[in-house]
Amino acid sequence: MNLLQKWSPLGTSRWDPFRQMEEIQEHMNRAFGMTPPRGNGGGQELMSVSEWAPPVDITEDDKEYLIKAELPEVKKEDVKVSVDQGVLTITGERKCEHEEKTKKQHRIERCYGRFERSFTLPDEADGTKVTAECKDGVLKVHLPKNASARPKSIDIKVS
Repeated sequence: MNLLQKWSPLGTSRWDPFRQMEEIQEHMNRAFGMTPPRGNGGGQELMSVSEWAPPVDITEDDKEYLIKAELPEVKKEDVKVSVDQGVLTITGERKCEHEEKTKKQHRIERCYGRFERSFTLPDEADGTKVTAECKDGVLKVHLPKNASARPKSIDIKVS
């Protein structure tokens, strides 16, 4: 069977687009050396374990840049924020809950493991004064702007 027949909805077997997407994901995982899929305790569905990156929002005002990263169930001890050569990096790990023998897992969709996000600092950012706080699963990284980069208001006298 050639590739076109295998992926075509007009083939001899019933086309299941979701199964086809899972097969493509499995091929991609193998091609890039990622962890192979694991079973869910006897069911048909396979899930794969992959690296993940927390989503971020980056905002700016007159005084600073603010990076907010979603880190649910990540302890602050497992997160590191660093600045090196103009690059701010957030690294950490979300640890998988220990599997209990009395519980049967039906679906695991959340990603676990190490993560890393890096951002090139803008020229007006002061990388020596970075502060961070973590509350309610959100990491907030405050990156102040240099005083010279802040907008200044100059009064103009009209004569």
